[in-house]
Amino acid sequence: MKRIAWILLLAPLLITACAPNNVREEKSWEKYFTQHKVEGCFMLFDNSKGLFKVYNLERAKERFLPASTFKIFNSLVGLETGAIKDTGMVIKWDGITRSVPEWNQDLSMREAFRVSAVPYYQEVARRIGKPTMQKWLDSVKYGNMKISSIDTFWLDNSLKISPDEELGFVKQLYFDQLPFHKITMQWVRSVMLMEKTDKYELSYKTGWGIAGPKEIGWVTGWVEENGRPTFFVLNFESEDPDIEMRNVRMSILKGILQEEGYFEGMK
Repeated sequence: MKRIAWILLLAPLLITACAPNNVREEKSWEKYFTQHKVEGCFMLFDNSKGLFKVYNLERAKERFLPASTFKIFNSLVGLETGAIKDTGMVIKWDGITRSVPEWNQDLSMREAFRVSAVPYYQEVARRIGKPTMQKWLDSVKYGNMKISSIDTFWLDNSLKISPDEELGFVKQLYFDQLPFHKITMQWVRSVMLMEKTDKYELSYKTGWGIAGPKEIGWVTGWVEENGRPTFFVLNFESEDPDIEMRNVRMSILKGILQEEGYFEGMK
């Protein structure tokens, strides 16, 4: 009964998408986390079948800093308010050399999203401003809706969101169910598309943040085959400061999706 009660709280995903008896715990996915010596969770919702699979239910309801997965939300608000004119809008490099070479140049929104350029999106947040950003956080009910400094709050553990909330958020984005104009949501979906083949389309945003001694990793989005989306969220943590985060994220994500039969165009 305790498990069912928790599942019923997974709005906005479950109330609109599937019933409690559609949820399956996939303990077999643990091997992907063990392989990389990380602790985490993975959630997968097959929209056409109404089937919801989860590894590590308890972690799925905990909130963590969203790190760069917040660029999805930041993009939506930026485009909706005009802080970003369109996906081709360029923000000039400020001349400060940073550790990621791809950030040290003028970038369009589309380019900044793909290389996850923190300085670009910090400037977007400053142009949006704290009152307007807070209004949209409250309207969407994004995580705990807390802002500290306008250009760091998604990185400094002020704003936090749970994996199930992230999954509900991207599902609403896909189906135009967020309180933004449809063209705004369409533009953001377009920049989230990272892989496109004749068999599948893979759309997502990654995240990498620090919470005390822990490195926090995220990937959230959807895989689409034959016009049918399946939504996912990966969240994990490690105390290894030298973790190869980019490789670990994609290894776990693609390992699980391949095990579940994706990327073959048969879903």
